Amino acid sequence: MLLTKFTHACVRLEKDGSVLVIDPGTFSEAAEALEAADAVLITHEHADHFDIEALKAALQASAELQIYAPAGVAAVIREAAGSAERIHDAGVGESFEVAGFAVQTFGGQHALINPQIPVVANIGYLIDQNLYHPGDSLIVPAGVQVKNLLTPIHAPWSKTSEVVDFVSSVRAPRAYQIHDVLLSEVGLKFVEQQISLLAAPHGVSFQHLAVRESIELEA
Repeated sequence: MLLTKFTHACVRLEKDGSVLVIDPGTFSEAAEALEAADAVLITHEHADHFDIEALKAALQASAELQIYAPAGVAAVIREAAGSAERIHDAGVGESFEVAGFAVQTFGGQHALINPQIPVVANIGYLIDQNLYHPGDSLIVPAGVQVKNLLTPIHAPWSKTSEVVDFVSSVRAPRAYQIHDVLLSEVGLKFVEQQISLLAAPHGVSFQHLAVRESIELEA
């Protein structure tokens, strides 16, 4: 399975001629990531994970594209696109297959930003029992062994110690950064060094991915 990282939280997965995109948001190169996509997974409703205009264009460009998202987000996409049959609600504790990728769902809630800000639905996705994208949460997926972890390393709702605890608890052999656009180059390097150093004793190898960098994920 080939993974390509785009800016912030968006990744593109390719396997056996099929393409799955997770969280093509407004901070990312969403249109590029969605080119020839067969399926899209959306973790939650915030714009940095969910570019409605890019999704509308992708739905118009492909009659086969399938989208899975929390119910509120799916409803918004249906209304904007004027289509329903290819847009599906995603809930917690589900397993399904789309475009040849096996998907399991975890979590349920976005991490708390501030008590004054309502908590929204957030779904984490495990792909092919291999790659886990938690969206905006630090929920450890129960009962599974994650092999490759996408790590939200910086957000208004987190601190570095919590991210380290998350990475150490998941214990995936390999971890990569997402949710990084708000950090300067110096800040990004510093945070990644801290995560790499503190997670290593737990068997985790942390690797930085540049924008548009692709890697073949080990099974």
